[in-house]
Amino acid sequence: MFPTIQRLTRTVAMCSGLLLATTGCDSFLDVDSRSNIRPDDFYATAGQAQTGIDGLYPSLRIVQNETGYGEAIWVTLELMALHATSLGQSFNNNQFINQSIDPANPSFSSVWNSAYNGIGAANLAITKIPAIEMDEAQKKVLLGQAYFIRAYLYNLLVRLYGDVPLITAPTTGPGPDLYPSRAPKMEVYQLIISDLQAAETSGLPVVDRSGRISQSAVKALLADVYLTTAGYPLQLKENYQKAADKAAELIDAGNYPLFVDPLTGEAQYINLHNNASKNQGELILQAQYANGIATNAISPLIVPYFAGVSVYNDEFGALIPTEEFYKSYESGDLRAQERQFYFSSYPSIKNSAEIVQFKRHALYKYFHLESALNRNVSNDENWTLIRMPEVMLIYAEASNEASATPPKAYAQINAIRKRAKLPELRGLSKEQFREAVWKERYHELAYENKAYFDIQRTRKAYDVVNNRFVDVVGFKSEVGTTFQEKYLLWGLPSAEINRNKNLTQNPGW
Repeated sequence: MFPTIQRLTRTVAMCSGLLLATTGCDSFLDVDSRSNIRPDDFYATAGQAQTGIDGLYPSLRIVQNETGYGEAIWVTLELMALHATSLGQSFNNNQFINQSIDPANPSFSSVWNSAYNGIGAANLAITKIPAIEMDEAQKKVLLGQAYFIRAYLYNLLVRLYGDVPLITAPTTGPGPDLYPSRAPKMEVYQLIISDLQAAETSGLPVVDRSGRISQSAVKALLADVYLTTAGYPLQLKENYQKAADKAAELIDAGNYPLFVDPLTGEAQYINLHNNASKNQGELILQAQYANGIATNAISPLIVPYFAGVSVYNDEFGALIPTEEFYKSYESGDLRAQERQFYFSSYPSIKNSAEIVQFKRHALYKYFHLESALNRNVSNDENWTLIRMPEVMLIYAEASNEASATPPKAYAQINAIRKRAKLPELRGLSKEQFREAVWKERYHELAYENKAYFDIQRTRKAYDVVNNRFVDVVGFKSEVGTTFQEKYLLWGLPSAEINRNKNLTQNPGW
């Protein structure tokens, strides 16, 4: 039996997940318990429709799911991207680093189950809301959010597992839909693009600073999907131009300025991980967290093991950059300077006059000062899904692939480099510009769950020791692991394979 499908409508009925806003206490923070209401009865009023859509937003937190001590999905994705290690006690994390993992691993099941539960809830909303008597404009906006979340989850599934079951309607009882087969990747991407196009024209606000999905977030994800499908394995080359065009719409609108001081022009990278800047500036869409309501372990996971620089009960050391990757930044790059993207020392939490030396570089990019230094505050750092530098680099790469490198492509990458105090690029060949953009993605979007997906679509690894890009299969990275072809995809969870005989396993797993 396909257990996640069986649980879909029950999950919707019992959902108490919240969308969290950073501005005041309003309906975003209300807990709605519907455990005694059947799904078929729930979607009857406009208020219930709004509550149902609010209940979809926790699905955007999927990569923050924890699967064990010092383990989380976002950490798993980075360990598979070749340029990080784990200094904690997690056996599973070390297996991911060594590429000796088994498809029975809880990480594989966590993503699969959580994604399909979210998809099932979105399917129910998409099916039920059209029949509700309510303001038609508001109805379209609600449906736009459901389409986006379904597309986001399928986009994660298809990149991780390849062909996956394609379920677009609620499953309410026994039948063949409980035992779905895998749909081809092309069909999954067709649904993703169709859903995003529906969301794009649904009347969503162009910009939203409260944590809700905006039209800009839809365009950004659509640009990313086009870029992905232009690469491996589909290689739909015409989608490079589509990616460039969609990214250009956000660039031209100018609604997401980079974090810089308006008076001095100095970079404000601290705004990537502080509470005051949640959902602001260059942050197009974040998964929402709030102290006392929904929290995560992002910051404790990146603090070196038992460093003693925070009030966290555990400093896991679960995700530590390799020194070789840190050294791959260009000389003078502001991002590599102390307490910008990285830090190598910090005052002891017991004695601020004592400086703890880490003897390596950790991710200051995720060090959450509000909770690390205050026992009365839980870690409620937002997780960034999409920010403007990614869109700028999508445009630069896609436009370069679609035609001769336009001046606008140089303008995007150079704006990011200027903030990092690096010289402008100019006069590069098509191949040189391509690799310059790839490298900038690694350095600007470091440890934001982009690198593994870049490996998948380019089939290239960043050889940081020799500062070049090489074929990923057979590449031995600085962590000592030789990349195996089967790790271009995840294994389908063993439990799902055992329950549903219509599912097949990925090669090598």
